[in-house]
Amino acid sequence: MELRAIGHVESTLVDPATAPKQGHEGAPPAWLVFDDAVAAGLADLRAGDQIIVLTWLDRARRDLLVVHPRDAPAAPETGVFSTRSADRPNPIGVHPTAILEVDGTRILVAEIEAVDGTPIVDVKPVITPRAEAG
Repeated sequence: MELRAIGHVESTLVDPATAPKQGHEGAPPAWLVFDDAVAAGLADLRAGDQIIVLTWLDRARRDLLVVHPRDAPAAPETGVFSTRSADRPNPIGVHPTAILEVDGTRILVAEIEAVDGTPIVDVKPVITPRAEAG
């Protein structure tokens, strides 16, 4: 398996411990800064598009299989695969968000909880079900 970063996040969030747990919980907008080598893949992204940003949570612990959900010590320990914890064997972040602006290889997105410098692994469009015909 080969995985490589295609860019990084530029955010005002710098400390994972104080960052919101989810984007919709008060995360700020941030810039996604892509490598020039992937610029052609950004060609059809537009302001208003809903996307899912996949990141590599490079500051997460990879040796945990049970966690207290939402880092709440009073919560019972739970298997990591039934949580959204960043701490997990393969710390892939999943961030649904909306594009606010596109500036070359820089894309401003709404509320994303990724901290400054987080590597970007991929971007995918949000696909909504089509209404049934007839």
